[in-house]
Amino acid sequence: MPDDLRYLKPKEFQKPFIEKTMIFILPDKLKDFRRNLWHVRKRKNEEGAVYIPLFRVQCILDRDPLPPGYLGPFNVYPFYSKVARNKRHYLDYYMLFVFDGQPNYAKFRSLTA
Repeated sequence: MPDDLRYLKPKEFQKPFIEKTMIFILPDKLKDFRRNLWHVRKRKNEEGAVYIPLFRVQCILDRDPLPPGYLGPFNVYPFYSKVARNKRHYLDYYMLFVFDGQPNYAKFRSLTA
């Protein structure tokens, strides 16, 4: 994650996914990658771990006005104050930038290096 990524949280979280109500603030230099940031879940298989995309992260840019009804901005880590839970156990979620190919990833790395 970029060091200058921040987030907003609502005054009250909604269940079951608190992450759906959070808004992440991307630096302006990453404006082309707003659609690449996803919440994912880690699923273990025989070869290791596979990340399964769940839903796209809500993002705004630094220059955008902050929406009303949100607290923050806050630094990204640690950003979980609660975690989603199903009937038996807590669920562990991550955020990843998902890229279509090597050129997009290379452009992203050049902006965050």
